[in-house]
Amino acid sequence: MADDREKMQDKVAHGAGFFAALDQSGGSTPKALAQYGIAASAYGNETQMFALMHEMRVRIMTAPSFTGERVLGAILFEGTMQGTAGGTPVPAFLWGRGIVAFLKVDEGLQAERGGVSLMKEMSGLEARLVEAGRLGVFGTKMRSTIRHASREGIAAVVDQQFEIAERIAGHGLMPIVEPEVLIDSPDKEAAETMLHEELRRRLDDLPGGSRVILKLTLPSDPGRYVDLLEHEGVARLLALSGGYSREEACRRLAATPGMIASFSRALTEGLKVTMSDPEFDAALERSIATIHKASVKT
Repeated sequence: MADDREKMQDKVAHGAGFFAALDQSGGSTPKALAQYGIAASAYGNETQMFALMHEMRVRIMTAPSFTGERVLGAILFEGTMQGTAGGTPVPAFLWGRGIVAFLKVDEGLQAERGGVSLMKEMSGLEARLVEAGRLGVFGTKMRSTIRHASREGIAAVVDQQFEIAERIAGHGLMPIVEPEVLIDSPDKEAAETMLHEELRRRLDDLPGGSRVILKLTLPSDPGRYVDLLEHEGVARLLALSGGYSREEACRRLAATPGMIASFSRALTEGLKVTMSDPEFDAALERSIATIHKASVKT
């Protein structure tokens, strides 16, 4: 297992590719299913909804085009991590394809206050981390949001992210820190400037040898976060699509040095439940090829 973790570490830090975000939770799942062609009338409760979502995710993960050749990592919802693909536990199935598994660990957002939304208290975090380690998951992801250029609010978001990241690292897992500046923020560029400064502050305070992955909104200034890549505490710099179409997200990503994709809606755009398996894989192949090209900048 130690040898596997070393290989995972190398792939995450140095691989030429991108991350697939397959971690839709309660709030975003109905939209993801609707995009896939499954209306809300097709399920009567959350259990049925998540079962349909799992089927969609498994269809993606088992598709011929979804391999570690271009997909470095996959971020999973807890129910997906606990499920199977092809009769194999999902994290092990993914690693068999050369894809490193990450787990979404946050439990949603608090109500917006001071221009930001902090994460809710994570009452089940320790148990979740133990299970993730047991199943061979390499790291985690947690998300906060930023709407306004509020110094106090942005500092609070970053502090919360890094404090929980320390707990996650204590379990031997790699944290993905995701303070998302909303793409419709009325002062997006100013918020990104403040976020950059707060990230730098917390990165400089990391204990020696500690590293995180940053997952950030594609910035208005393409060079905004380039210097963070040189920080010894940053293992990788990921870009979220944030509601941009795949075309727009990839256009912005291709112009942004050092960032690779970690897309959700932009990855699954165009996939439909009614497609035959060959049609589905052909559409997924086009998506993967486009996102990969924008990530590796070729």
